[in-house]
Amino acid sequence: MQEYVSDRLVGTLVDNRYAVRSKLARGGMSTVYVATDLRLERDVALKVLHPHLATDENFLGRLGREAKAAARLSHPHVVGVLDQGNDGQTAYLVMEYIKGHTLRDVITSKGALPPRLALALIDPVIEGLGTAHAAGMIHRDIKPENVLIADDGRIKVGDFGLARAVTTSTSTGALIGTVAYLSPELVLGKPADARSDIYSVGIMLYEMLTGKQPFDGDVPIQVAYQHVNGRVGPPSALVPGLAAEVDELVQWCTDNDPENRPVDGNALLQELRHIRTNLTDRELDLQPPAAIAAGAQSPTEIIARTNNPTSVMSPLAPTRPPRVQEQPWVQEHPLGQQRRPAEHPTSVFPGVVSPQAFDPRTAGAYGPYPDTEPAPLTKRAQRKAEKEAEKARSRAAATPLRSLREGNPRRRGALWVVVLIIIALLATGAGWFFGMGPGSPGTIPAVANKTVAQAQLLLSEAGFQSSTRDIFDDDVPSGLVVGSEPGAGTEIRKFQPVALFVSKGPQLFELPKLTGLTLDQAKNELNTAEMALGTIVEQFDEGIAAGVVLAQDPAAGTAARRGTPVALTVSKGPEPIAVPSVVGLDEDEAVEAIEAAGLKAVVAKDEVNDRNVPRGAVLSQVPANGTLTRGGTVTLTISKGPKLVEVPSFIGKQAGEARRELEKLGFQVRVNNVLGGFFGTVRDQDPVEEEVPEGSVITLTVV
Repeated sequence: MQEYVSDRLVGTLVDNRYAVRSKLARGGMSTVYVATDLRLERDVALKVLHPHLATDENFLGRLGREAKAAARLSHPHVVGVLDQGNDGQTAYLVMEYIKGHTLRDVITSKGALPPRLALALIDPVIEGLGTAHAAGMIHRDIKPENVLIADDGRIKVGDFGLARAVTTSTSTGALIGTVAYLSPELVLGKPADARSDIYSVGIMLYEMLTGKQPFDGDVPIQVAYQHVNGRVGPPSALVPGLAAEVDELVQWCTDNDPENRPVDGNALLQELRHIRTNLTDRELDLQPPAAIAAGAQSPTEIIARTNNPTSVMSPLAPTRPPRVQEQPWVQEHPLGQQRRPAEHPTSVFPGVVSPQAFDPRTAGAYGPYPDTEPAPLTKRAQRKAEKEAEKARSRAAATPLRSLREGNPRRRGALWVVVLIIIALLATGAGWFFGMGPGSPGTIPAVANKTVAQAQLLLSEAGFQSSTRDIFDDDVPSGLVVGSEPGAGTEIRKFQPVALFVSKGPQLFELPKLTGLTLDQAKNELNTAEMALGTIVEQFDEGIAAGVVLAQDPAAGTAARRGTPVALTVSKGPEPIAVPSVVGLDEDEAVEAIEAAGLKAVVAKDEVNDRNVPRGAVLSQVPANGTLTRGGTVTLTISKGPKLVEVPSFIGKQAGEARRELEKLGFQVRVNNVLGGFFGTVRDQDPVEEEVPEGSVITLTVV
């Protein structure tokens, strides 16, 4: 079916919330746009599903459940799922928008990477996967395109839940994913688990180290065939001088049998960091040959499932299948993970083809790399090979080149007696060696959380010789044993070496300086440093704007383990001060009250008459109430008291007229009637013809 998602979405509003701004990319299942979340005012990545998936109710139900599970997965190296929904015929996922580029861009531009850079880039990917695996989630589509590298250096794994929803809900028998990174069990339609993601990580690491994918073909089905029937060769075949530990790490991850791979991302992460710690600078900074070109991007393909591994060949592919090595040796994994006994103990990783055992010239027409000499042996492999060669020479020396000549029967009988005695002695010695001596089997005792002396004593009492290796561990205190290789409960011969892993305590990192940053900036710094946000306390500060970090605990530069919570003190800005009411107070009292509150009093230049407020008292203030910050200004207007008005004489005039005129002038009038005020004439007035305050009482005597 041809899929099509119209670019007319650009400029539209999805679900009345997400304003689509531009198109980012188009893949096998969806098209990704940059959108703005209008509700929260932030940029997001809007993944719009193709129409054939958007109309599948079973798929949408599965997608909703997977999106909820992915949204609960919070980790600095996993792209967050923010929302999921439908808007008419548009089914979408809303994810954290990471502004930057992908790991594919790095491989395309740089080609093969030095081991130091490759291992540093893959570390956060595996850490994010480890957290997902611990939460019961599987990605199913690990590839460079799904590894996002932000402009500030953060590395995140994207598209959790989408591939799982597709592979679980589609009923067409099709497998959707990038064929270059698919595990054999996914190609064959078998159940997948965390080890399927580990296989894809191994393929991706191979490509980062060599600049090429291990398998290629004219059509995707040829690549799928090689995943099922081929073996991933050591990267050192293309990058001479690459450390054997890196070869073995890649082949451990990419073993065809999931049982021979790391059980999950956390198991792989521990071994990866152990390797990074123990490789020399020369091994880490090895420069790949300039001739290695950047790996080409493999598009998402659809491959029909089948239960027959040989039927995945396309009609266009050659009919002769590639020749494949026999099942490789496996051994117990470090720190106690159980594996089958080793046949060729020349590698430190279980379930991988050792460099010297893999012949690139037998890999067939679609082999993972061109003809080349095998990678150099590790020191341990060299010692083992020398011992095997010495044994072979001893056996050859003990084998007669011709039969004894005919002779005296008695002599021949005596010789046979001697031979039988020697054989009996050898058998007795071998019986002692393998039954009670150094070759006898023994079980590794449990040594975790014990001191080195206690662990060595337990191993010595069990008949084993041990060596120690220091590693970082977040859970086991420094100086105590984390575990052993082989692990506790494993039965081995007593002459075989046992390694003790001794904790150096948690790996510590310096805390970044957060004071002076805004709260959002401080959160980003903590996220980048992989530290946790502790409690946030707000307090007023007269000199620092609101929202700026005033202090942190622990302090900047403190050595702390990853995930340590950092408490922050954040400014609330200057403390607001309530404006006191001073209206009616004397000027000096009012100024003193305002300054005592931490504010500044300013007296207006002009005073105002007021009949109700005495002279020298505060008539009004601005502001009259509310709050100001410390040092804010309150303006006071002072009263001049009531104004003076001259009282005219109304003697000899009628009392009614006198009252009206006086009240117009703002006076109060009191009338004293003499003899009943029969005539209504003003005989006397007090005061008269002088200036008195407005509102004064004028007394009229009326006859």
